Amino acid sequence: MTPKELAHHVAATLLSREGTGPAWGIEIEAADEGYARIAMVLRDSMLNGHGIAHGGMLFALADTAFAYACNSRNVSTVAQSATIVFLDPGKKGERIVAEARESSLRGRSGVYAVKVFGEDGRTIAEFQGLSRAISGTVV
Repeated sequence: MTPKELAHHVAATLLSREGTGPAWGIEIEAADEGYARIAMVLRDSMLNGHGIAHGGMLFALADTAFAYACNSRNVSTVAQSATIVFLDPGKKGERIVAEARESSLRGRSGVYAVKVFGEDGRTIAEFQGLSRAISGTVV
């Protein structure tokens, strides 16, 4: 199995084990070593009281892309910490994408940048995640 095939298999396995990803309609667009790109459509149940994407939904999408990227080598990895900056609102019915890229990997620790963007390419949020490898594999 190539690194790209392994990364996609790991992401698909993680998605199949989640309650949230399937419930939200998360789709895996691409996966590779240290990389993942996923998407979902913003539904009514994902909006806040202002009628725009709830920050928790944006964080969850970015965090999911982060998880798929940092587990892509089939080393069980969890979040150590994460931050997000909200830049533009997501809109009802909009298909939003989260793209995670590994910035650095040293020993058991990794740094990942995730950009969440809208259908028109505008940046909705930027997320940074720090990962920590634990024992075991995903698949």
